Amino acid sequence: MKKVTIILMGMILVALLGYRYLAPGPKVKNARPQGDNIICFGDSLTAGTGAATGMDYPSQLARMIGRPVINAGLAGDTTAGALDRLEQDVLARSPRIVLITIGGNDLTHGVDREIFSRNLQTIITRIQAAGALVVVGGIEVPLRDRGFREGYQEAARATGAILIPSIFQGILGRPDLMSDPIHPNSAGYTLMAEHFYEAVRPYL
Repeated sequence: MKKVTIILMGMILVALLGYRYLAPGPKVKNARPQGDNIICFGDSLTAGTGAATGMDYPSQLARMIGRPVINAGLAGDTTAGALDRLEQDVLARSPRIVLITIGGNDLTHGVDREIFSRNLQTIITRIQAAGALVVVGGIEVPLRDRGFREGYQEAARATGAILIPSIFQGILGRPDLMSDPIHPNSAGYTLMAEHFYEAVRPYL
């Protein structure tokens, strides 16, 4: 009897662990998006600082998916600045899918993580209210992220946005893929475009 009890307890434990680690994440908001345009919105990583002409990630993504992509990147932008221009640069353009890279300047300028996360959530929810799918490219800077990694995760969980945890995956720290310590070169932006393409491909 004791042996049977131990076996049953073991089976329950395995089932609970399996649910914890294999259960699906938050439901994706606007998985069947409305609107007309694919828009890349963000800072210098979207604008393409460090890339040759036509090699920024939105241009490369457009070639991968075979349809136009609007580049609404602004070098030096912060989440507060992105909020100020959200209506003109995104919402007024009939967004269908919006890919966001923002937060690096908040991090380097010392913006509080809570303010960053709140601004990001506001940006996401306003875009989603227009019926668009949102994909966020997170930024991870080892040893200097001040909790911003968790801020991206919180925003994605709260809104149902798709999160790429690190848009720099496979890029940061590789001199052959960087134009300077912060920005990729053309080849680095190719990898960034591929990250976004894999995330967005099921929803095209």
